[in-house]
Amino acid sequence: MAEIEGLDDLLDALNAGETIPEGSPHHAAMHEASQESLRITAALNGSCRSPDEVRALMSELTGRAVPESFRLFPPFSADFGKNIRFGDDVFINSGCRFQDQGGIDIGSGSLIGHNAVITTLNHDMTPSRRGDMHPARVVIGRGVWFGAGVTVLPGVTIEDGAVVGAGAVVTKNIPAGAIVVGVPAKQVGQVPEG
Repeated sequence: MAEIEGLDDLLDALNAGETIPEGSPHHAAMHEASQESLRITAALNGSCRSPDEVRALMSELTGRAVPESFRLFPPFSADFGKNIRFGDDVFINSGCRFQDQGGIDIGSGSLIGHNAVITTLNHDMTPSRRGDMHPARVVIGRGVWFGAGVTVLPGVTIEDGAVVGAGAVVTKNIPAGAIVVGVPAKQVGQVPEG
């Protein structure tokens, strides 16, 4: 694996929420990382893999060791890969797609259901600047559960123990222990204690 020129500076800019202008050196580094992500996820998804092989490929994708307790059922895709962090005992079900340039943190004990989409970038609204990208981190707390087909928009925090119902579109922060459903997601209950 060749080192991506400017990756550390790009990650600093993304994690600071800086706009990434189209055609900039940061934009070029982002595209180079995306090509590496495509290569790694093709290897991940191209054949049956043991849990150890899955963890090794996910460690290569993220650029850091994933916990021994991490579990993922492919297929999986990430269009950057270098800005994802997993806690212990995280489970990612099949068909999930992560747009992680802005950063995705998933807390320990969280379960991410089939076909979840987590997004961390918005394009500029001005047509002449539409290629510029605005990153915003998504933070998923400890013990969060996503049903199938959940979509999370950039900049959202989902606090510990929350449950996001199948098909929900999360457009704003979710408090701890909340049960949310719908488009956009709205709180309909509270997870019982215990």
